[in-house]
Amino acid sequence: MKSTTEQIYKNKKVLITGHTGFKGSWLSLWLCQMGSEVVGYALAPDTSPGHYELLGLDHQSIIADIRDADKLHKIIRQEGPEIIFHLAAQPIVRKSYHNPTETFSTNVMGTVNLLNACRQSSSVRAVVVVTSDKCYENQQRQQSYCETDSLGGHDPYSASKGCAEIVTSSYRDSFFPIHKYGRNHTTLIASARAGNVIGGGDWAQDRLIPDVVQAVSENRTVFIRNPNATRPWQHVLDCLSGYLMLGQKLLEQKTEFAQAWNFGPGENGNLKVEVVLRRLQQHWSNIIYQFVPEHNFHEDGLLQLDCSKANKQLGWTTTWDIDKALEMTVEWYRHFYEHQEVISQKQLMQYIQTSKTKRTELQSVAL
Repeated sequence: MKSTTEQIYKNKKVLITGHTGFKGSWLSLWLCQMGSEVVGYALAPDTSPGHYELLGLDHQSIIADIRDADKLHKIIRQEGPEIIFHLAAQPIVRKSYHNPTETFSTNVMGTVNLLNACRQSSSVRAVVVVTSDKCYENQQRQQSYCETDSLGGHDPYSASKGCAEIVTSSYRDSFFPIHKYGRNHTTLIASARAGNVIGGGDWAQDRLIPDVVQAVSENRTVFIRNPNATRPWQHVLDCLSGYLMLGQKLLEQKTEFAQAWNFGPGENGNLKVEVVLRRLQQHWSNIIYQFVPEHNFHEDGLLQLDCSKANKQLGWTTTWDIDKALEMTVEWYRHFYEHQEVISQKQLMQYIQTSKTKRTELQSVAL
């Protein structure tokens, strides 16, 4: 009988680096919901409020730096995780201009430290290294980028993510080669490249939704610098569902999945910033914005992902389209600011139920 994702992760020891961040906190919630034994390794939350602290999850949380190789080695050796989701990163493009050294040391050497620790571990069976859609050499083209396209990056953040992908591929080929799996080693490594994720609980600076929400909470106008930029937008739970499905395949010892994967929305999720703002206003009339072009730093204007490989080979598709993703994001923040409620658990259960219903419908159509 085929195991479900819930069955695969139940009672599994899972290490999440970057668990105090936006994606990491939602992933921690989901894995705890499935009965995993979660160990988090990350810096302390750098925003207040912060989603991870609001969740109040009951699992082991280790506050430490991914650049501390000795500490990381020690924790992986002591805890013995079976699977690692590597999300620890410096995630902001504009911050990478101000502090490129921190960006490269965290995003590149942090990945090196993690994979070196995995080489010394007898417990780790699967590693999902999370990078970004910005790892591609962006040529501002209309066509979507697929996993075999060239890596690159104009700004330090994008370049660091391209480097992290190269590091991951190098370690897989050098130390965890697929053709030697089961004989010389028992670890499968994959990387995941996602687009712009949205959802409740994100208060990071220089991201569209958090900037908008912060302005609304302070009853002021939000200034938008790049309204014509097109990005692949998706809800954080859709993105994480891809990571979890990929991790499941690795835990099931399916070597053909130890490679790079795109996780992004369908074509209707590739929208200009201005369009996203208009749709947000439909759900929250208090949003007021003004366009103020800024040319101090280069930002890519067009970036789209081709996710056909994940669709066909993993069987992964988005559950919430962009309109639903925006609706659920606004719902989360309105409950937080207007009712002092954190509805992450409720939204996760809604997502899981909708996903199961959609999957059943698709299977019926196929039959």
